[in-house]
Amino acid sequence: MRRLVPLLVLLPLLACAARSDRQALVMIIESSPSNLDPRIGTDAASERIGSLIFDSLVQRDEHFNLQPALAERWDILDPRTYIFHLRRGVRFHDGRPLTSRDVKWTFDSLLKGTVVSARAGAYRLVESIDAPDDATVIFHLKEPFAPLLWNVSNGAMGIVPYGSGKDFNQSLIGSGPFKFAHAELDKEVVLVRNEEYWGEKPKLARIRFAVVPDTTTRALELDKGSADIAINSLPADMVATMAKQKRLIVEKRSGTTLAYLAFNLRDPVLRDVRVRRALAYAIDRRPMIEYLWRGLARPADSILPPQHWAYDGDVQRYEYEPAKARALLDAAGYRVTNGVRFHLTMKTSTEESTRLMAAVLQQQLRAVGVALDIRTFEFATFYSDVQKGSFQLFSLRWIGGNEDPDIFEYVFHSTSTPPKRANRGYYSNPRVDALVDAGRRELDREKRKAIYFELQKILADDLPYINLWYLDNVAVHSSRIINIQVNPSGNYEFLRRAELR
Repeated sequence: MRRLVPLLVLLPLLACAARSDRQALVMIIESSPSNLDPRIGTDAASERIGSLIFDSLVQRDEHFNLQPALAERWDILDPRTYIFHLRRGVRFHDGRPLTSRDVKWTFDSLLKGTVVSARAGAYRLVESIDAPDDATVIFHLKEPFAPLLWNVSNGAMGIVPYGSGKDFNQSLIGSGPFKFAHAELDKEVVLVRNEEYWGEKPKLARIRFAVVPDTTTRALELDKGSADIAINSLPADMVATMAKQKRLIVEKRSGTTLAYLAFNLRDPVLRDVRVRRALAYAIDRRPMIEYLWRGLARPADSILPPQHWAYDGDVQRYEYEPAKARALLDAAGYRVTNGVRFHLTMKTSTEESTRLMAAVLQQQLRAVGVALDIRTFEFATFYSDVQKGSFQLFSLRWIGGNEDPDIFEYVFHSTSTPPKRANRGYYSNPRVDALVDAGRRELDREKRKAIYFELQKILADDLPYINLWYLDNVAVHSSRIINIQVNPSGNYEFLRRAELR
C-alpha cells in the first residue's frame, strides 16, 4: 500500500499541470534548441524560437523582400556603406532601452571573437561598425556585399543587449514579442507575452514548446488534446490519417524546403553531363510525390523556391522520358551488358522517407540499365561522408538556406568546396563563378534578378543537382487555435498573431 502513495499524490499534481497548460498554446517540436543566443544557435529550433524573443534590424516578407523592423529605414551611401536608422522607444525585456550600442555590440562580439560561433562567417566582409548616436548604426564593408541586408534579418541575427557574453544563453533578454521564461533540455521551452512590445502585441499569453522526439508520440499528443499544434513534424501518411479526426485541423501551404539529389562530379561516370541528364530523364517524380508524400510536395526546377523574387522557372526541365535517358547513355558510350550499363552507389541516412525514395530510384534507374546500390548509415556517419565528398550520389534537403540567392555562392562557386562550404560535388564553371560574384556585388534589384536568371539556366543545363521537389508546410492543430497563417518558410512567425479560443 505504501507504494501507491507517491502515485496518488502525483496524479493531482499532473492534473493541475495539465489545467495550467490549457492557458498556454502547446506546440510540439522534435528536439530542443541547441542555443537560443541568436549569435550562436544555427539549428532550426534555435532560429525559429529565437526570432520570437529577439528582434532583428530588418525582416523578411513572404516573397523574401526585406522590410523595416528595428531599423525604420536604411540608406546605402555607397556599395560598402550601409546606414541603419533605428526605431526609437524600443526596450529590452528588462526595461533597458535598445540603442545603436547594443546593435554594434551584437555584431562586434562575433567579429572580434568575444563569442565564438559559426555565424561569424556571414559577416566576414564587415570591416567595422560605427554608432555615432543612439539611433544610427553604420556598417562599413571590405567590399560590396549585397547579401548584408539578408544577414541582418530575422532568422539570421537578433539583437542582444550590450555586454552579453558567452553565458548569455543562461539569462536571455531580447526585445521581441515574447519573453523567455525557462527551458529544460529535451523537455520544453516556455515563452510568455511581452506586454510592453513596441509592435503589434501577440494574442497568446504563453507558449510551451514541448520536445517530443518520437513521431507516434507526437501524433498521440495531438489526438488526445495535450498538445495544440505541430508543424512539419509528422509523416505524410500520418497527416492523412489525422485529417479525418474531427477535433483536429490540417492546413497546408506551399513551402520552400527543397529535396535534391546531388552528384559527385569528380566521379569518372558522373562528370559526363550526358549521364547526369540521362539520370534526370529516368526519374519519375510523380509517383514519389503522390505515394511517399501524399501530394504534399511540388516538382522543383531551381534551388530557389517559386515564391522568391529571383526565381526563374523558364529553365530546362527534365520530365520523365526513359527513352531519352537510354539514348543519352548510349551516346555517352555506356551500352547495356547483361542488363546493366554501370553501377552507382547512393548513400542515405536511416530517415524513412529518404530510404523509401532511394528504393524507388533504384527501380526507376534499373529500367534504363543503371544499377543503383544503396548504402544506409546513421545520420552522423552519412553527413560526415557528404561533407568530405565521399559519395557518388546522395539526397538531402535545403531548409531555409535556399531563401537567399547567395546560396549560389555557398553551393556552386568553384571555391566553395568542402570542408568550409557546400560545393560537395566539386562543380566548376567559370561563367557561374563570374555570375555569382557579380550577384553578390550588385545592389540594383532588377540587375541582380537578371544575373540569377542566367545562373539558374546554366545550372539547369549543367545539372550538378537534380532538384526533386519543394515540400509543403503542414500544420496539424486543434480547433481551439485560430489565425494560423503559416508562411512559406514554415517558421514560427505565425505565433505572433495566433489566438486561443
